[in-house]
Amino acid sequence: MAIKGVLLDLGGVVLEGERALPGAPEALAELRAAGLPLRCITNTTRRSRRQMLEDLHAIGLHIGADELFMPAIAARTLLLEQGLRPHLLVHPNLEEDFAGTEGAAGGLAVVVGDAAEGFTYGAMNAAFRALMEGAAFYALAKNRAFKDADGALSIDAGAFVAALEYATKREAAVLGKPAEGFFAAALSSLGLAAGEVVMIGDDAEADVAGAMRCGLQGVLVQTGKYLPGDEKDIVPSPTAVLCDFPTAVEWLLKVHRNEKA
Repeated sequence: MAIKGVLLDLGGVVLEGERALPGAPEALAELRAAGLPLRCITNTTRRSRRQMLEDLHAIGLHIGADELFMPAIAARTLLLEQGLRPHLLVHPNLEEDFAGTEGAAGGLAVVVGDAAEGFTYGAMNAAFRALMEGAAFYALAKNRAFKDADGALSIDAGAFVAALEYATKREAAVLGKPAEGFFAAALSSLGLAAGEVVMIGDDAEADVAGAMRCGLQGVLVQTGKYLPGDEKDIVPSPTAVLCDFPTAVEWLLKVHRNEKA
């Protein structure tokens, strides 16, 4: 099936910390010039959507609000639909994305994101107690690690979610990648079938394997959190493993042109 659209991870693929990776703005422009619609799906939970868009625009990456899919927005939608009040264990920057959910008349829902220094014993124990009293349990993501602003890997929210799962003997519902619903929402906004879309990411588990289990093609780039051999640890194997985002776009456009010929 022909490639008609792109899902794109941001951190480690298009940007690193507060800078665009070399060639990323130009590669984005090439995708747009080729008429391939895109959606950026990121598990970032240290920045609100408003902040993320401002950050992207400041470094020359012009992504529209309708093109950016983040777990906090999916969580807010879910809470409103179910009438749940959030018990947030998230970074302070993210709290604005949950505005309007505080007064819900329904039950409580523990929502865990990357709280960074907020992962104190007291905060974890408060979430644990809420869960033991029956609160719903949502994880914005369960990534193991991410490439931090200093260029080194840092522990991500997944380990803290796993700690709460172990302590409560419960399993969190994941709202970000690699949750099928997260990919499905992005595909729905494109109006395309899974087989018509390729996912480009640096996380073999959450980006590539998650997307491919949903029927997409998956391109793993060797930047960001990628470590040598990551592609050997996932099933199914990536459609392609390429050195960086501009190379992935070059590969993608070549495939796209051949399909149209």
